[in-house]
Amino acid sequence: MEVPLFPGYLFCRFSLQERLPILKTPGMISIVGIAKVPVAVDDAEITALRALVNSGIARQPWPYLQVGQRVRIEHGALCGLEGILLDFKGSHRVVLSVTLLRRSVAAEIDSAWVGPIHQPLPAGVSTKAHRPVPGQLSV
Repeated sequence: MEVPLFPGYLFCRFSLQERLPILKTPGMISIVGIAKVPVAVDDAEITALRALVNSGIARQPWPYLQVGQRVRIEHGALCGLEGILLDFKGSHRVVLSVTLLRRSVAAEIDSAWVGPIHQPLPAGVSTKAHRPVPGQLSV
């Protein structure tokens, strides 16, 4: 069974001057951007997604993880531990630290074993503008 890689989002190319018909599409919420200014998704990222979809390789949606982000190990012998995700010589590592001693240790880990730690947002920041309503389109 196929599921959308990015539920609630529709990727399209259009002229900013001719965006009104897109905004009037039933179920449309908004065009993704920064401070109400539309921002294009990088062409290289779209090309990579198309190549993946056309390859026939099994795929599934995955949490967005960035090097430097706090993560929780969700599988394996270190399950439940938290650390910082690193990229070192092409492999992923998790850094575990002892703050009081100002010392750390890194362990190589399968990046599929870690998930993001959802930290509370600063006061006054809302997630409502960033999350599409299920079943509705967002560009």
